[in-house]
Amino acid sequence: MAKAESDLRSILDGGFDPQKFPWYEPELIEVPEPAKSLLEKYSKIPPGQEVEHVKKVRDRAFAVVFDGVPSENLYASDLRQDFYDIGYDLFNDHDHLKAQFIVADIFDDNSDIVKKLTNKIDIVNAASFFHLFNWDQQLLVAKRLVGLLQDKPGSLLIGRQIGLVNPPPPEDKEAAGKHYRHDPATWKKFWDQVGAETGTKWEVETRMEKWAGADKMMKDYHEGMDTFKLRFSVRRL
Repeated sequence: MAKAESDLRSILDGGFDPQKFPWYEPELIEVPEPAKSLLEKYSKIPPGQEVEHVKKVRDRAFAVVFDGVPSENLYASDLRQDFYDIGYDLFNDHDHLKAQFIVADIFDDNSDIVKKLTNKIDIVNAASFFHLFNWDQQLLVAKRLVGLLQDKPGSLLIGRQIGLVNPPPPEDKEAAGKHYRHDPATWKKFWDQVGAETGTKWEVETRMEKWAGADKMMKDYHEGMDTFKLRFSVRRL
C-alpha cells in the first residue's frame, strides 16, 4: 500500500497522528516569512508569539485577504467544517473574515457549490488537489471547475500539485495508479481532453520546481519517486 494511501486510511480510521508526518516540526523555533507578517499584521498576533500560535493549517484564501482582496468576494470549499474552524483559530479572524465557506463534495452534482456558484467564479485556486485522484476522477474535477468558472475568455484556474518525471500513459490504468501525477506534457494533454469534452479551449502554463526548504522531505515521502512541485495556470481562451 502506498504511504499516502496508508496515511489516509489511518486518518479515516481515527488513528491520525500529525507528529508522524515528515513535515511536522516538533522543535519549531520560528515562523518564516511571509507567514510571520501575515500573522502579525492580519491576525494581530503579538510579535514573538507567532510560534506558539501556529498550527499546521494554512489556507491560501486568508493570504489573499491579507493582500487586499475584499473577503466577501472569496469562496472556499472542503469536505468538513472543522477544517475552516481550525483556520479561524489559526488566523484569529472569525469576527471579521467575510469569505463564504461551503462544505461540499466536489463529485456531488447537487452540492451547494454547484447550486450557488455555477458560472460565477473568476479565479479558482486548486492547490494540492488534483493529485489526490486518478486520471478519470481528475477529469470529473476539472469539468466541475469549468462549470464553476464564468463562461467567458479569461476565466482562470491556478494551483500546484505533485508532479512526476516521465509519468505512465493514463491509458495504462495499472501503471497510472489511484493518484495520477502529471508532468507538463500530460497536464497539457489532460486539458486538451477537458476542452474537447466540454467544448472549451484552454491555455496551459506550467512550472517545474525542485523540492526545497520545508518541502525537501516531500521527495522521500513520495516513495522515492522522481517527483517535483508542478505549478500551473489554465486560462480560458
